[in-house]
Amino acid sequence: MKIVVLAGGLSPERNVSLSSGTLIAEALRDMGHQAALVDMYFGLEDYDGPLEDYFRAPISDAGKRVDPRAPDLAEVQAARKWQSPSLFGQGVLELCRLADIVFLALHGACGEDGRVQAALELLGIPYTGSGYLGSGIAMDKDLTKRLIADLGVNTPSWKRVDYTEKDVDHLTSTTRVPCVIKPVDSGSSIGVAIAHTKKELHAALLEELKFGGRCVLEQYVAGREIQVGVLGDKALPSIEIIPKTGFYDYENKYQPGAAEEICPAPIPPEWEKKVGQAALTVHQALGLSVYSRTDFIVDQEGTAWFLEINTLPGMTPTSLVPQEAAAVGIGYQDLCQRIIDESLAARKAGK
Repeated sequence: MKIVVLAGGLSPERNVSLSSGTLIAEALRDMGHQAALVDMYFGLEDYDGPLEDYFRAPISDAGKRVDPRAPDLAEVQAARKWQSPSLFGQGVLELCRLADIVFLALHGACGEDGRVQAALELLGIPYTGSGYLGSGIAMDKDLTKRLIADLGVNTPSWKRVDYTEKDVDHLTSTTRVPCVIKPVDSGSSIGVAIAHTKKELHAALLEELKFGGRCVLEQYVAGREIQVGVLGDKALPSIEIIPKTGFYDYENKYQPGAAEEICPAPIPPEWEKKVGQAALTVHQALGLSVYSRTDFIVDQEGTAWFLEINTLPGMTPTSLVPQEAAAVGIGYQDLCQRIIDESLAARKAGK
């Protein structure tokens, strides 16, 4: 098959995405596919050969290591030669039209929020993962929690706030601590902070303004970090995350050795059943398809608290869904092929 692996983009998670895309493209080529790795934002601006030949272009190793810092998007924009308002770089859509399917290795805004899926759908180009509507809903943490709150899935209490600097003092005085502050529509724990005191909350709210001042203030729940992938219509074995310092933030997620990851998670069978069923419930309630990954905190009593769901989980060397799939005998290459096969079936069924 001819497959475009779409990565990068204009997103705070572009570095993570490029790492996912590099491994996916290499795996697809090793399986005999013609795979073209493309940075969605920069496109083919440095390539002047025939489009068909790009499916055999060398794959750079530069994206394999994820920088511990999120990228400066203003610098990314300034680096693009083609100064167009389009988020698709030069030649991207033209190349996608030549492919049998586009493998979405995008993460975060501009990739995981349904806009790219909708564009490809309008052009009749098959793509991997969930459809545009479920992707858009799942990206919004507030809307997701509203939809699943009455489905028997526990989720910490929360409130959505849109604020400016003049609102910070009032929010600090009226919000109970400890709490978690997170952007309403970001991933990879970018912009997430845990405030145990009012002073920490005040500082976190000021910092959050860098991400637009649109956030969720969520009750802090102490417990074990358990995450569960869904592949097809089944939950994969859970995985427990134990950061060596702090919480499972951006740096701990993507730097090898920064966190201990145990799969299957060492939890009682009844807990495993609960988190697996909860992950499936959220996945299905949002109308998702193919695969996802759901994040939970499990407290001392074994109650699983839903935090958020990811519709395009990472496929980097330290990512969780590949580890969970491996625990049931699905290797990395097989996982990539399963995602392609499930996605083609989903698109054919109109999902």
